Amino acid sequence: MGAGKSTVGPQAAERLGRPFLDLDRDLEQDLGATIPEFFEQRGEAAFRLQEEGHAIAALRLPDPAVIALGGGAVQTSSIRNELRERAFTVLLEIDVETAWQRSAGSARPLARDEAQFRTLFEQRRSLYEQVADATADDVDDVVLAAAGVRVEVGALESLGSLVPGEAPVALVSDPHVGGIYGAAAQVALGSRLASVHEVPQGEAAKTADVLERLWSELRLDRDGTVVALGGGSTTDVGGFVAATYLRGVAWVSVPTTLVGQVDAAIGGKTAIDLSQGKNLAGAFHWPARAVIDPATLTTLPEEQHLEGMAEVVKTGLLAGKPLWELPTPTLVQRCAAYKAALCLRDPADQGERAVLNLGHTFAHALEAAAGYEGVSHGRAVALGLLAALRLSGRPTDVVEHLLTPQPVRVDRERAWDALRRDKKSRGGELRLVLLGEDGPLVETRPEAEVRAALDELIAE
Repeated sequence: MGAGKSTVGPQAAERLGRPFLDLDRDLEQDLGATIPEFFEQRGEAAFRLQEEGHAIAALRLPDPAVIALGGGAVQTSSIRNELRERAFTVLLEIDVETAWQRSAGSARPLARDEAQFRTLFEQRRSLYEQVADATADDVDDVVLAAAGVRVEVGALESLGSLVPGEAPVALVSDPHVGGIYGAAAQVALGSRLASVHEVPQGEAAKTADVLERLWSELRLDRDGTVVALGGGSTTDVGGFVAATYLRGVAWVSVPTTLVGQVDAAIGGKTAIDLSQGKNLAGAFHWPARAVIDPATLTTLPEEQHLEGMAEVVKTGLLAGKPLWELPTPTLVQRCAAYKAALCLRDPADQGERAVLNLGHTFAHALEAAAGYEGVSHGRAVALGLLAALRLSGRPTDVVEHLLTPQPVRVDRERAWDALRRDKKSRGGELRLVLLGEDGPLVETRPEAEVRAALDELIAE
């Protein structure tokens, strides 16, 4: 009682694009009386019987929904069984003092005596813990939990307990990240660690040769897990290896860069690059868990931090909020939650998830034209955001001030050819993510207009 289920529930439902059901409110409508009135007339036992039927019916609905259960619903064993079998259950955490302050003086029939309330709180605590798949403090936490994302300072030290299951683990990282965090990850994984694999730094990891080598090195069974520790390139190739090895094994992303923590490691897109373009060979393979430890960003060079800020600015522009102004741990959580919600609404990138490519159509073209050398992803995204905002008729001051993008020297024709191969193109038409008055949108623009915007990003 008083944890905020009726407040957070509708917010989570909106973020996830799902209907919201408040079990207590639905019960009152069907009973033709308020819950306090029903308690007074029929007693708690009769109420729990009615609650059981409604809860089980709600949990067996064919389509996903966000359901707020009454605080005492977990006392019924059949409801607990249904939660374990059919639901992803999030416990909204609250201390007894706050719960009592919110509930005292209300009409709640079980919140009239403080001593009894405290006893009830303790009695129910173990039941909540039995059924909870995750805990949360706010709607961002709920969204992240639903996406299997854990954002917590110090999470790397708990990696062993955060990798689901008990089967062997193969750890993939590049030599730089492995030298900094590899030992801590190996200690955390303990006896589950079956093998360690090294990939090159940056985009050099995302090649068919590296992919083939990893396939040949892995010795996991179908129940094994690949753990990808490092930046976005490492999680891209690590996830793709997991998606294709033995026709698919589980994987866990452990991003250690700002780009990875706010973007690349979330949402299940895995890929390698081809000479014709970036991320042209890949698979959708949602990680069993994304373990995000903002503390790993303390060793990130300033240049790499700026790379990640390009994705932070992109997310803030999409969300319509200056997320770039937040402290780093909060910034990471808010950006990760924004992307996680969007990906949960559109897991196979068939609709609105495309807006996450704001600026990336231009960015990927510039990277490809540079042969994935000399033009970093963050630098390219900053330029791409500049082009997208110009085409949208929107101010560019945030991008220019925070990211200071400068034109790059690449072959114009190669960049144009790469842009025309963009994955969002349909029927030969270029589809761009732009910012309208009411938020992001995907629309076509004449080739001449797009070509001119691209040329502005390329130095003479």
